[in-house]
Amino acid sequence: QVQLVESGGGSVQAGGSLRLSCAASRYSVTTNTLGWFRQAPGKEREGIAVITTSGNTFYADSVKGRFTISRDNAKNTVYLQMSSLKPEDTAMLYCATGFTGGWWFRPQNYNYWGQGTQVTVSS
Repeated sequence: QVQLVESGGGSVQAGGSLRLSCAASRYSVTTNTLGWFRQAPGKEREGIAVITTSGNTFYADSVKGRFTISRDNAKNTVYLQMSSLKPEDTAMLYCATGFTGGWWFRPQNYNYWGQGTQVTVSS
């Protein structure tokens, strides 16, 4: 029954910004851990940002200082604000939840996934 829908992706120039949204249905972003993952062509899916039930946030070193994960409890939506984008940020971005424990950035530790939204950064 859990549904996650990502939006906000697009094509931007290096140095630009995008804000991604992850809207949850029949699921509370307030009481669950949610993460953002990305997968570039030919590469494994990697976790980049996580927000816990207590509101703590964690970031992969590759995006720390550039990306910010947040949530709007009233809208039941999680966001990923991306700034200073680089060509290497080009990937399909996924929202995930149903965290079962373990390493925050391990894709296998999440049970529910959105369909993804494409982020393309040109130089």
